[in-house]
Amino acid sequence: VQLQASGGGLVQAGGSLRLSCVASGRAFRNYAMGWFRQAPGKEREFVAGINWSGGSAVYADSVKGRFTISRDYAENTIYLQMDSLEPEDTAVYYCAADTRLTTGQHMAVACPQSISSWGQGTELTVSS
Repeated sequence: VQLQASGGGLVQAGGSLRLSCVASGRAFRNYAMGWFRQAPGKEREFVAGINWSGGSAVYADSVKGRFTISRDYAENTIYLQMDSLEPEDTAVYYCAADTRLTTGQHMAVACPQSISSWGQGTELTVSS
């Protein structure tokens, strides 16, 4: 699976932004996908995951209620809608996919080093 992420930028605290990630190479509906982020000096961490059917999603506690992950099968794309952004959300955001995983929960507990496909990263900066 090849992934192409976009949508990062600079936004003020309290603002919103939507990230996109287009997938290609394998049947889009057969695997879970997710978003991770990595802040300077920190390890990559799980943000949100969505199952193969788009019917359920899992979120990190730090973003629950503020971020929404979704997937569009017509566009082979997943999105991360980010609202009420905080300076602590500043990071490089990566979309991820693994054809061995089918649920967002699988994505949430997987070791990032074991996930097979990553997008190139898109940077978000939230100013206070």
